[in-house]
Amino acid sequence: MEFSSALFASVRPSAVRNVVAIARLTHFLIVVCSGALALYALESTSLFSSTRVLLATLSGPYYIALALWAGLLCVLVFNSFGLYGHEMFGGRLLIRRTLLAWMATFGLVMVMHLLFRFLRPLPDGALMLWFGLSFVLFVGGRLLLLWEFRRRIRLGHFIQRSVILGMTENALRLAEQISHRADVISGLVGYIDDRRRHRLDESPPSSLRRLGDIEELERLIREGGIDQVLLALPAQARGRNEGLAQRLRRLPVQVLLVPDMSSFHFAHRKLVPVAGVPMFVVAEPPLQGWAPVFKRGEDIVLSAVALLCLSPLMALLALAVKLDSPGPVLFRQKRYGYNHRLIEVFKFRSMHHDLRDENAAKQTLRDDPRVTRVGRFIRKTSLDELPQLFNVLAGSMSLVGPRPHATATKAGNVLFEDAVLEYVSRHRVKPGITGLAQVNGYRGETDTIEKIQRRVEYDLEYIENWSLWLDLSILLRTLPAVLSAKSAY
Repeated sequence: MEFSSALFASVRPSAVRNVVAIARLTHFLIVVCSGALALYALESTSLFSSTRVLLATLSGPYYIALALWAGLLCVLVFNSFGLYGHEMFGGRLLIRRTLLAWMATFGLVMVMHLLFRFLRPLPDGALMLWFGLSFVLFVGGRLLLLWEFRRRIRLGHFIQRSVILGMTENALRLAEQISHRADVISGLVGYIDDRRRHRLDESPPSSLRRLGDIEELERLIREGGIDQVLLALPAQARGRNEGLAQRLRRLPVQVLLVPDMSSFHFAHRKLVPVAGVPMFVVAEPPLQGWAPVFKRGEDIVLSAVALLCLSPLMALLALAVKLDSPGPVLFRQKRYGYNHRLIEVFKFRSMHHDLRDENAAKQTLRDDPRVTRVGRFIRKTSLDELPQLFNVLAGSMSLVGPRPHATATKAGNVLFEDAVLEYVSRHRVKPGITGLAQVNGYRGETDTIEKIQRRVEYDLEYIENWSLWLDLSILLRTLPAVLSAKSAY
């Protein structure tokens, strides 16, 4: 469970229910009204044919039934996609998730329409109008909701009003966290401390008001001005914490014990129960659930199609390599793969066979005498990487991921794993033919520690934010990146 989701689960239920109910009703009406408009467009394009007018008139009730079913399905599917959960009250547009949910809804409606055949056929134009108009209205409604949320945040009108009890170092970190991730769900209205401001161990920000002492807190709670108390006293003050908790239990307010906020610097903001004890998640595998299956499916399908389409080109390149210099067509090199295991990576040979460097102890330089004439061309255009499609198909590599490096590769005479502390973290996923670092200009020679640092940063960003959409985006950006690269030789 996300830490913010835990807070969301305990907010005033009536206010949240009202907002969610309005959102569901709005989505239902958007789908039904857009369907009715599509029907109107169908009828208006059939005015010149009395038969088509009669057909459209008779089919009217059926199309209305379809629109109503679509509206109900939309609410159910949107709910399953989490569009009515905590993120609904955040600051994101959620365009991608909304599009996926609406596509799933529309697909179910069309399947139902075809299977039961209780409706007349709809022209493609009407379907496109229905789908497109609904999606535009979904986005417009989301923009309007975000505008209203931001207006309420500016005015200090939150669904749940929170105070921090005890101005400590932990409280300051919590206040900073809340201010950076402000949403309409929970707003910080001030802090409570029995000590005067000049006697506090930590100086609170000027924007955080002191509301008074514990007696004042009780008064505010009884008047309905406070919904949540965040108890931020140090863990060492066990007696004080227990006394305050016991005192506040008598009041109609939620009391939360703030965890050690320093944990947020090295842990994910996610809690999991272990033997009933909530614990912070420090690290977890990057691809979970169905994600590895989807990524492997993507690799198999796209690599098979690419091999089929590029086989004539690969045959010509193999012939050119063979005629240019003596030696095998393919160069096989041991590189680090998933989980830091050694894998054998295939490339078209671009160096003279007797001058090859199997461990990459020396990086390739401009006008390197070891590189053949054909090798210069295929290295510049990255065509030497095409045999790695076989690695992808076999499962040792992926189309998109951190580039695999040879065992002795260095930057500034320092091994990569020694140059960057987080270097090995990139091996939590399979290496790729292309990656986020490559499409952002980090391709070719890595002669400085700064370059490998930037590569690793991009690799870790890719791992933490992986999605099929990100993979497809990187694949589409790869060709322009290759054509514009200047450091590959």
